Amino acid sequence: MKLHTKCLLSLLLIYGQATAQPLEQKLQSAFGRLQADSQCKYASLSLTVLDVKTGEKVFAANPNMGLATASTLKTITTITAFNLLGKDFQYQTQFGYNGSIAADGTLNGDIIIKGSGDPTLGSWRYENTHEGHVLTMMVDALRKAGIKKINGRIIGDDSIFGSQSIPEGWIWMDIGNYYGAGTSGLCWRENQFDIKFHTGRIDSPISITHEVPAMPYLTFKSELVNAPAGTGDNAYAFLPVGGKVMYLRGTYAQDKEKKSISAALPDPAYDAAFRLADTLRRLGINVSNDPESTGTLTAKGLTPPAIAANLITLLSPRLSHIIYWLNHKSINLYAEQLLKTIAWKAGKAPSTGNGVDVEQAFWKTRGIDPNSLNIVDGSGLSPGDRVTTLTLATILQSARNETWFNDFYDSLPVYNDMHMKSGSILNVLTYAGYQTYHGRELCFSIMVNNYSGSSKAIKEKMFRVLDELK
Repeated sequence: MKLHTKCLLSLLLIYGQATAQPLEQKLQSAFGRLQADSQCKYASLSLTVLDVKTGEKVFAANPNMGLATASTLKTITTITAFNLLGKDFQYQTQFGYNGSIAADGTLNGDIIIKGSGDPTLGSWRYENTHEGHVLTMMVDALRKAGIKKINGRIIGDDSIFGSQSIPEGWIWMDIGNYYGAGTSGLCWRENQFDIKFHTGRIDSPISITHEVPAMPYLTFKSELVNAPAGTGDNAYAFLPVGGKVMYLRGTYAQDKEKKSISAALPDPAYDAAFRLADTLRRLGINVSNDPESTGTLTAKGLTPPAIAANLITLLSPRLSHIIYWLNHKSINLYAEQLLKTIAWKAGKAPSTGNGVDVEQAFWKTRGIDPNSLNIVDGSGLSPGDRVTTLTLATILQSARNETWFNDFYDSLPVYNDMHMKSGSILNVLTYAGYQTYHGRELCFSIMVNNYSGSSKAIKEKMFRVLDELK
């Protein structure tokens, strides 16, 4: 019996060694094929695979090569946020007024929406943040306070996050579009809106029909051109800083059904104030003055007044729910808001640069060289971000034993039957996530920079490498 047991243990040991050894070899062969592919002739490639439980390096090819991460950087931002903010963290937006309320219900003062950096206010993704729900809560609070008329302004105060909304390193082509929406201390509807248009014959101009919601305080100029079927959406919105004329440039395929693009709000705090003022007027509650934001007041040499009487506090969804959508839909705005919030939580001015400093300092205490986490934003939209696959995989591995790991894991989309975050910017494609191989939990990061040819083709080739982990 003892001999039989010893034989069984020996066989299990041999099997364990046999399954571990071929995986490294299979990954080496698969990665070698990818590296030798014509699409990667001028590309930089890296792959790191770690054992989740032990941190042991299962496979590494160019693990210390700093590469553009694209949106896989969001995994680092969200893991850092879980660590520093906690899974139950909630933003608190204050809604109140200054001045006094007369006997007839006239407020002689201003209504103030004081932002706290909540990226979800007015978002359609959660029941309690939906635009209509938030506006109803505000109106109800005013009525409960006995306010029937406002002799003053509606002010969107976004001052908490400062005046720099666009992270350094973002490119001009991105920042007028929904995915390039800038940060704000008072976000609204995820800082975006839709522009609808008609398509027609090839090479003819495309005309704008309307915006959703209507944007009466902006002017739109279309320089879009109808393109042949199958060429897709190559339309971009451009808004000069401080301007009110938005240009649409590029091409849009005549066979596209959507016939719209989503653009970035130039001043989300102003739009929030504008929507509330418009809602109040529709309900018969007159507002004497035009809406304002920190930006519009600053242009006049003014600052937002403080709230003297708070009416309601609007709570955001919990951090775990914010991160679910952040990673699931790769929302750049959410990631950038979290990076600034990390700085604020650390007692620093909530700027992108300070957020980067806090993040690098946090991981330095855990043994990660800040030079391997050389970043300028939190979303990966900047082509200037440089991170090694070893660092990214190490951060993924560190999350495994945290109490919030399941929330993070569930936030990762499923591609190629694997839980992983994808990332894509110009000629960059990346993936990072988790996979179980014969009962062994693994985490990985793979990056390809400067590939040639189609993204669809390189994706399929990268998936062939990752298939070895199944």
